Amino acid sequence: MPDRNSEMAIPGGTAKLAGREVARIGFGAMQLPGPGVWGPPKDRDTALAVLRRAVELGVNHIDTAHFYGDGVANELIRTALHPYPENLALVSKVGAIRDSNGAFMPAQRPEQLRAGVEANLASLGVERIDVVNLRLVDEMPSGTPLPDSEKADLDSQLAEMTALRDEGKIGGIGVSNVTMEQLRAALPADLACVQNAYSLLDRSGEPLLDLCRNHGVAWVPYFPLGSAFPGMPKVSEHPAVVKAAAELGATPAQVGLAWLLAHDSGTLLIPGTSSLSHLEDNIATVGVRLDPATMEVLDGLHMAE
Repeated sequence: MPDRNSEMAIPGGTAKLAGREVARIGFGAMQLPGPGVWGPPKDRDTALAVLRRAVELGVNHIDTAHFYGDGVANELIRTALHPYPENLALVSKVGAIRDSNGAFMPAQRPEQLRAGVEANLASLGVERIDVVNLRLVDEMPSGTPLPDSEKADLDSQLAEMTALRDEGKIGGIGVSNVTMEQLRAALPADLACVQNAYSLLDRSGEPLLDLCRNHGVAWVPYFPLGSAFPGMPKVSEHPAVVKAAAELGATPAQVGLAWLLAHDSGTLLIPGTSSLSHLEDNIATVGVRLDPATMEVLDGLHMAE
């Protein structure tokens, strides 16, 4: 398969997702529910306005999950946007549920994956979801390994996802939080996308990105700017990123996102926010052009710096 970076990609434009052309900057709905991705948003009207403004700005790829707020994110999307624009790709995920305290709990068994898809269909108000990601989980919230009662082998999980696709309930299958071995095993399922942690400063997923590139699978990084979690580098705070942003008249976050778009032409971004101004800044990344000298500096950064 030809290298999809045979010509340097420019920020913006479109890329393939489950056979559809979608804008390369989409929207992630994880930040719309309340604190801890649980319960209603602090400001419901603003959350709805963010979703509507995203679509106004050309976003046609929204990433969500029924377990974001236990249905809250999906309800907001449905309220704000239903009936959905014809070109809008809705992407969700399964593999987890929430307990009564809001903790993320594994839901990896095939019957749980099916129940998760059905919950997403109901809360989004659709008969088919364009893509559903299988998020693989290998430990409990406490960090202990999954008990045998919660485990499921990848083959049986993919078989259930394939059955759901064959039934027309989902359009494409994605995987999330996967190892290289798991990704290789999942490729025969005709994957639409892979969601793994990846950023300018955390390129541990580069071998998986290469495999996606070679097989025409969309790469959808989460934590594209790092994270607030301890030990994870924050892209917008790196001196080289701050310097490049000042020289380009952009924000450090825009530089971090623009590098991802320029690094691989099949990468789709789903930055999330509950702020209208941050949303508009994220979308404005399409206007940030990284010159060769800046790309060389940024390419040279790595996690240890």
